[in-house]
Amino acid sequence: MIRAVTYPRSGHPVDVLELTDIAAPPAPERGQAQVQVSAFPIHPGDLQAVAAARPAAGQITVAGLEATGVVLAVGAGVSTVAPGMRVTVFPCPGAWREQINVDANLAVVVPDSLSDEVAAQMLVNPITVLMLRRAAQQHFSAGFDGVILNNAAASAVGRLFTAGAERHQIATISIVRNEQRAQQLRQRFPSVPVVSTAAPGWEDRVRQVAGGRPIPVVLDPIGGSTAAALLSLLSPGGTLIIYGLMDAESIPLHAADLLESAIGLRGLTIGRWLTAVSPDERASDVASALAMTRDFPQQFDTAAIYPLEQITDAVQHVSKPGKVGTVLIKT
Repeated sequence: MIRAVTYPRSGHPVDVLELTDIAAPPAPERGQAQVQVSAFPIHPGDLQAVAAARPAAGQITVAGLEATGVVLAVGAGVSTVAPGMRVTVFPCPGAWREQINVDANLAVVVPDSLSDEVAAQMLVNPITVLMLRRAAQQHFSAGFDGVILNNAAASAVGRLFTAGAERHQIATISIVRNEQRAQQLRQRFPSVPVVSTAAPGWEDRVRQVAGGRPIPVVLDPIGGSTAAALLSLLSPGGTLIIYGLMDAESIPLHAADLLESAIGLRGLTIGRWLTAVSPDERASDVASALAMTRDFPQQFDTAAIYPLEQITDAVQHVSKPGKVGTVLIKT
């Protein structure tokens, strides 16, 4: 038997996630690798998936999609990984368990220079950043005279996007919810302007910092009333890209807000990468994600590390005010 984080029904993750003994996986089949999981991250999207899931009656579901660990065994025909190698896997439905069998092609070898804490985060967030950058650069002014608004810029994805944008000379303005977060980002990225939405007239401050340059794209993982305010800052023809659901409230929006300036709304999730991106492009993105992790390991902050037994505490920590970095579970 092995231990796994499971849920028998949909609901708030704090209420439904539990540690369960389940059968150990069988020997890996052809093309598979068996991995002893050492750590996995808890992404907000993982918890949203639990809340929205609809398990069949009497069935338990193992949570998670991303994990890192050590290869225990491989099936026939596997040449990309071998026992003893450290790997990170994604997508692996049911990754939050002590041992997993996974398609060996989805096991990415971890460089020796990366700790388990960084390796556990090296696919989902970097791939999300790549998707956001591609979407933003569909606007011709992004990377030229335009400036991208990066809301929740102190988040794991927000920081990675800023670091990558600096590397590619894409101008951004970081948007955060309080001055403490703003100061943290100014220290981390001295050349990137930061605006706090807690300050009166913050929208005017954004326009001032933009200095007349077009704002073709806003990136927002939150939604709600702040998204509506950000929408008003877009240049004609601009796009608000929503890639998260941190605010349960709807975005207050009137049709006139879109019609008068030809503003667009777009949703983007890692799920779209799994279903709408070609295998060749996915392979390229995984290679780019690995390169991003090597280049910016200092941006992969760990907010806290919990043992499996404290899964409830770990889930609660994900939404803790002032959290910086990703919450990890070590097995």
